[in-house]
Amino acid sequence: MNTPDIRTAFQAARARGLRAREAAEAIGLSEGAAIAAHQGATDAPLQAQALKPDWLGLLQSLEACGPLMALTRNDTVVHEKTGVYQKVSATGHVGLALGEDIDLRLFFHQWHAGFAVTEALASGPGTAPPSLQFFDRHGTAVHKIFVREQTDLAAWQAVIVRHSDAQAARDFVPRAAPAAAAPQAAPDATAFAAAWGAMTDTHQFFPLLKQFGLERQQGFRLVEGRYTQRVENAAVREMLMEAAFDGTPIMVFVGSPGCIQIHTGPVQRVEPMEVHGKTWLNVLDPGFNLHLREDLIADVWVVEKPTSDGVVTSVEAFDARGELMAMFFGARKPGQSELVAWRNIVAHLQSAGQPSDAVSA
Repeated sequence: MNTPDIRTAFQAARARGLRAREAAEAIGLSEGAAIAAHQGATDAPLQAQALKPDWLGLLQSLEACGPLMALTRNDTVVHEKTGVYQKVSATGHVGLALGEDIDLRLFFHQWHAGFAVTEALASGPGTAPPSLQFFDRHGTAVHKIFVREQTDLAAWQAVIVRHSDAQAARDFVPRAAPAAAAPQAAPDATAFAAAWGAMTDTHQFFPLLKQFGLERQQGFRLVEGRYTQRVENAAVREMLMEAAFDGTPIMVFVGSPGCIQIHTGPVQRVEPMEVHGKTWLNVLDPGFNLHLREDLIADVWVVEKPTSDGVVTSVEAFDARGELMAMFFGARKPGQSELVAWRNIVAHLQSAGQPSDAVSA
């Protein structure tokens, strides 16, 4: 498909009400490839300008713009947070944004292309909010940034002018099918449990899995009943509802291939919604929105990790492919013990029992 045909097909899909990601998939492309095809367009509803790959410098320059909306998503969850990009730094390819509201963990080795995007609305006057959109080499969105009403538009435009690269050509490669896992020796469950119990910081968990050659849920199963417990899929909804009712501040982590976005604070308006046969679990608060495909939850775990500050407990949801959808914690900072109110919420989930398939397994 040549560039003009891509633009025509993409806009036709958008006109049918499909989101950009879905519209690209409908015409057989990644979202990044569909956006890249609009680079330099002057007569298309969607227009894209390529950006220089100075991701750290670009994000640091956004502080002058004031409030923006940060969006990070995976296949099943969308996390939207409004605030100012502050305290953005990096060590090597790992970056941080530690603003009061915009809290990100950035993995710049996954950032392949970026575009400044404007798009005319399919109906009605005006345009959709201008945005900056970043993709990995497969064309999967890793992070997006949208203008809000309070944004300084002159500062925003200055950022785009400073970081645009009209000569940039961004090619994407299809994601290869996952290779069959090589047979591995059975993990030493006793040694793994001992190492788990010796943790002093939650950040030691990923190296622990790597050390034993385990993926996340494999590790959970090895210590099930001691440090982990499977709970009902409805536990995510119940946890959010109880946190909203009690005013318990929580942390909500959602990750893409190149970014983890975090909300810390209370949740208030929790609204499940059925749309076209899909069940969305939504948080619709000023400054924070979460949209989670509740019908795609396959497993929910309560996970306890020992730290020097005491046990830290998370609620973690996975889809049927074993992909992590989202993680939830009680709000806390290093050096603080876990909130009693959060532990009470988790205890209620645990007391409700395990899923029937886990009990019979």
